[in-house]
Amino acid sequence: MNRPPRTPHQSGGTTPRLILKAGRERSLLRRHPWVFSGAIERVEAAPEPGGSLAVHAADNSFLGWATYSPESQIRARVWSWHEAEPLNAELITARVAGAVARRERLLPGMNAVRLLHGEADGLPGCVCDRYGDLLVIQLLSTGAARWRAAIVAALVACTGATQVYERSDADVLALEGLPIAQGLVHGEGQVLPGIVDEQGLRFTVDPVHGHKTGFYLDQRDNRAKVRALADVDEVLDCFCYTGGFTASALAGGARHVTAIDASADALALAKTNVELNGLSAERVDFLDADVFKHLRKLRDQGKAYDLIVMDPPKFAPTAATAERAARGYKDINLLAFKLLKPGGLLFTFSCSGGVNPDLFQKIIAGAALDAGVDARIVAHLNAGADHPVALAFPESEYLKGLCCVVG
Repeated sequence: MNRPPRTPHQSGGTTPRLILKAGRERSLLRRHPWVFSGAIERVEAAPEPGGSLAVHAADNSFLGWATYSPESQIRARVWSWHEAEPLNAELITARVAGAVARRERLLPGMNAVRLLHGEADGLPGCVCDRYGDLLVIQLLSTGAARWRAAIVAALVACTGATQVYERSDADVLALEGLPIAQGLVHGEGQVLPGIVDEQGLRFTVDPVHGHKTGFYLDQRDNRAKVRALADVDEVLDCFCYTGGFTASALAGGARHVTAIDASADALALAKTNVELNGLSAERVDFLDADVFKHLRKLRDQGKAYDLIVMDPPKFAPTAATAERAARGYKDINLLAFKLLKPGGLLFTFSCSGGVNPDLFQKIIAGAALDAGVDARIVAHLNAGADHPVALAFPESEYLKGLCCVVG
């Protein structure tokens, strides 16, 4: 693993500094933690990748302690806003302890929960999901990777976890110039799929081979909303992955579910999760298919559904790809609107950071218009309390969704 990180004051005896161009300090004064390359006037004392440096405005006033990412357009990420509170192991321990305590207060007794949510918890690029005694971490910024040992030690101290598994394999690593890092970083033995409890349902989690950290914890509350409204004849679950929404719909009384995903392995696990909850897999058609193509086939066949879930993978990781992603979101939602019965419900989501809630709502409105339906938003959907949104950092609200009724 990485060698132990230096403290901010240990770079050749001189503290590295980043000086902003005149007038470019406004976002930091509002506590937004990112410093983009175009805002920088100069960097002094050659900070190492992931190393700490002091960020100063053009007038030399102190703005924050940040970590340095020389290959990223987000050149620095602020971890501390106080000059007397530099980035060190003590700060990280306190941040981790605070984040864990908040989850214990807001979601007491939950054994499947996000413990660290990056910038929203004052830990840029750090993600940690808890599945019982196993923690799965993702370190997605150069600074987070450099402080790996301190982050893991703090998590173990706060939770008593017997295993910590790293799944730093997301696409954003390439933007940071970081290699993929995957493997056990605390504990011994093999990391095996496990079972988590969620509001009366049980789901299999595969931290080694599954998407992200093995399960979509961010959809917990939305699965419960679908369950509460699923006492209908026909449900269509698009991009169903391992069947979280499918099992929830069946538990809510759905007579039949069509579950579509392009991964045969995911569909096999979806069937396992349905049966794990004592639900009848005979009430589900599991289809290994491209969702875009199959929606058109269903439209041409004249199919109609009472409730549709549209939970696609990330189409736009950055704002630069938002325009292309918007076309994809509009296409699948237009087809979904055409497949809904009068009075039907559409639960539609975007997990793309490059698509903000306002843009997503405009896309869905355009899809409804082109589909020729009257649709109304009856609920705005997002992640639960373990995925907090920092008021100064709206990017932490990456999951956004709408529940729409037609007719």
